[in-house]
Amino acid sequence: MRAVRYYGRQDVRLEEVPDPELRPGTVRIEPAFNGICGSDLHLFFDGPIPPAPLGEPHPLSGETLPVVFGHEFSGTITELGEGVEDLAVGDTVAVEPLMVCGECWPCRDGDYNACVKMGFIGISGRGGGLSEQIVVEQRFVHPLQGLSLEEGALIEPLSVALHAVKHAGADGPGTAVVGGAGPIGLLTAAVLKARGYTVIVSEVSDARKRTAADTGVADIVVDPTERDLAEAVREATDGRGADVAFDAAGLKPVVEALLASLRPGGRLEVVAIHMAALDLNLTGLLTMQDRVLGSCVGYANDHAEAIELAASGKVALKPFITGIIPAADIVEQGYRELHDRGEKHVKILVHM
Repeated sequence: MRAVRYYGRQDVRLEEVPDPELRPGTVRIEPAFNGICGSDLHLFFDGPIPPAPLGEPHPLSGETLPVVFGHEFSGTITELGEGVEDLAVGDTVAVEPLMVCGECWPCRDGDYNACVKMGFIGISGRGGGLSEQIVVEQRFVHPLQGLSLEEGALIEPLSVALHAVKHAGADGPGTAVVGGAGPIGLLTAAVLKARGYTVIVSEVSDARKRTAADTGVADIVVDPTERDLAEAVREATDGRGADVAFDAAGLKPVVEALLASLRPGGRLEVVAIHMAALDLNLTGLLTMQDRVLGSCVGYANDHAEAIELAASGKVALKPFITGIIPAADIVEQGYRELHDRGEKHVKILVHM
């Protein structure tokens, strides 16, 4: 079969690889669409970072580079392994692309996204969405409940956003601020809107500001280069401040502006990956009784709920699909397009 394999920095190749073996408790899937994630861009342009296997084989997949790429994907079941129940050939599904040991304390406590050996399908081995076939454990396969296969490719990032909102205890209603209107920021805003929040989005890109407004996920859009974010939030909340804020940018100025926007006792949820260390004024945070939380590890037991959220119409996914390209063009029309003109896109999907 054909697959896009990741060899290292700026080196991906569309090539022939052996078909994966069907095992008991697994299903064979024909991937349909695969979203390009920010982590894919980091891997392509900067080189391997965990959980990609670095030198030594990944402890769960046993693989080293190259690995099949792609972890945000949907597809159709073509074959069932022995013992698989509640799924059928022909089902359209989204895949929760985790590999976990099931033995460490986080796994035993149900927090398998914090598995001490955790890896990702499509980054750490065991195939990926950028292939003509993949075999996945039944537990990580989720029926799409009537969603299209294109929408299904956005269930993984929607699950990231949903997990962040739940982890922050954002049950609504109230006022929420989202820093950064990239894919995760926009989907986080969409989940918050579905939970009854008034949502303020902070973003500097003109294209992303328009997307936040046009999709309806933001009630107020603030350009922090033109207006102080904390001041705008206080004006919108009669001086109280936001109940909860989400860092979807991974930049120190964004974090500082979000903290300044919170009411006393507010919560900041860090969803973004920060590539540099960040200094925080702990005395100030403690004095204001703020809480800083982190959920960039992803999700656990969230995919089915994310699918229901989209299938019910509470979150519309199609407006966030801004391009569909063939796998053969993934470098120029995918990675380089997002690297050079990413502000014009939310999610580019790739098909084999």
